Amino acid sequence: MITYNSEKVKMPKIKKRETTAWIKQVAQSYGKKVGDIGYMFVDDEKILEVNREYLQHDYYTDIITFDYCEDDELNGDLVISLDTVRTNAELFGKTYEEELYRVIIHGVLHLIGINDKGPGEREIMEAAENKALALRKQ
Repeated sequence: MITYNSEKVKMPKIKKRETTAWIKQVAQSYGKKVGDIGYMFVDDEKILEVNREYLQHDYYTDIITFDYCEDDELNGDLVISLDTVRTNAELFGKTYEEELYRVIIHGVLHLIGINDKGPGEREIMEAAENKALALRKQ
């Protein structure tokens, strides 16, 4: 089951049923199934607090992924800062909606096992994001 919640921010206008079906389709394309994935939409201050408390990182970010996957079942909590999504959309010349869906699927791709911190990994993640976003538009 995929759940969508917000704390101190207005819930983004996403079509939950369509978004859930899309996430399941992306997971299936990697041979994975969706277990329990929880999205929490927050502001910059909350994501900074989470980043400091759980990861000992002292900076803002667009998403933090907590991975509880077992075998081929995707389970995790995804915390998304809508403030940073908005800032990044402007920075990258994208619409807010485009950037929001990129971040939504970015967390799922982390659960699938795709990383973006090591050499060459960012390009692999971007290609996976683009492939997943293309599925959403079909």
